Amino acid sequence: MSFDDRERGEEKKFQLDQELEFKAQARRAKLVGLWAAGLIGLSDQEAEDYARSVVVADLEEAGTEDLFRKIRADLDMHAVQLSDHQIRAKMEEALAEARISVKAGS
Repeated sequence: MSFDDRERGEEKKFQLDQELEFKAQARRAKLVGLWAAGLIGLSDQEAEDYARSVVVADLEEAGTEDLFRKIRADLDMHAVQLSDHQIRAKMEEALAEARISVKAGS
C-alpha cells in the first residue's frame, strides 16, 4: 500500500467520522427536544415539531451552548424546575445514546 493510498484512506475515515458525529449531535438535539417536550407537556405532534425546532437551534453555533440555552429558556418559560446540571447531564446522556444509535445505523 502506498503512502498516497494510506493518506486517502485516512482522509476518508476522518470524513466519515465527522459525518457520523454530526448525525449523532443532531440526533442528540432531537432526543433532548423530545425529553423537554415531555416535561413541558406537549402532545405527540407538538413534541415532534418542538424537537425539530431544537435541532435547528442547535445549528446556530458550534458547541452545545445554543442547545442548552434553548432548552433552559423553554423549560423556564413553562416553569419546569431543573438545574443546569440536570439539563447538561441529559444532554450528555442523549449524546451517548445518539452515538450508539448512529454507529449501529439506526
